[in-house]
Amino acid sequence: MTATHDVVDHAEQSIAVGSKSFAAAAKLFAPETRESAVLLYAWCRHCDDVIDGQELGHGQVEGDRRGGRERLAELERLTRAAYGDELLQDPAFAAFQRVVKRHGIPLALPLDHLAGFRMDVEERVYVELEDTLEYCYHVAGVVGVMMARIMGAEDEETLDRACDLGMAFQLTNIARDIVEDARIGRIYLPRLWLDELGVPAEELADPRHRAAVAQLAERLVRLAEPYYDSARQGLAALPLRSAWAIATARGVYREIGVQVLHLGAHAWDQRVSTSTADKLRLVCRGAARAMLSRHQRDEPRPAMLWTRPRR
Repeated sequence: MTATHDVVDHAEQSIAVGSKSFAAAAKLFAPETRESAVLLYAWCRHCDDVIDGQELGHGQVEGDRRGGRERLAELERLTRAAYGDELLQDPAFAAFQRVVKRHGIPLALPLDHLAGFRMDVEERVYVELEDTLEYCYHVAGVVGVMMARIMGAEDEETLDRACDLGMAFQLTNIARDIVEDARIGRIYLPRLWLDELGVPAEELADPRHRAAVAQLAERLVRLAEPYYDSARQGLAALPLRSAWAIATARGVYREIGVQVLHLGAHAWDQRVSTSTADKLRLVCRGAARAMLSRHQRDEPRPAMLWTRPRR
């Protein structure tokens, strides 16, 4: 049996190294919510690393992706095992087991997340925007749904808003990482968009195409905006501290997209990130948004947004 403190310590290390952006926001949760959020993150991070041959999100270029189908099958087996009565030994899956039992997360949701990794393993080509949005759901939108359940959300409207935030995060990530991903043969942009600008997929990382890449990134960042707006409307349904944490995370990730737009063709000279000063500013802004959400009027979710499958 894996000791409780060992599981939590492993998860804390995972989020501290793997995602400084989410780590900053997660500190704002109430203690029990924070623990569950960090434990869920540890499982997500571990699955991603196993598929990519990374360690805590690093070493992507050098990652070993041989045997991806076998790795994915093992992740699926252990994920299903987390719903059983036998206590798991692997820290990431012991963490996940604790979360799903504590919050009653349906098995269909983590399996949806693993389906996103299957899209990578099978080297899926994203032809239309709908294809890219489907990928965004699997790797991030469904994580938003699981996080919302950890915060006590159960109604479909709030879960939709949580999914929208995950979608916005992933669209921002794709924009920031276009060149880095293309260098290792992963292109999440719709191929039709590349065709419109005359950029061959195999040349997407070439510096000659930076102006076109900036146009593609701008399109993604602007596409993310209505999802960020929808997510803001969901804050009212969350406990105040959870609303503060989520509003802060929303601000931090959105800021990355703002910087990508500002830098234009130079956004890939180095990896775009938010500074400590930026995070502190966004923590304060998140507090204000959380407080205002207690008094906001409900606005219907835009019908044009991609909608998650019901699980």
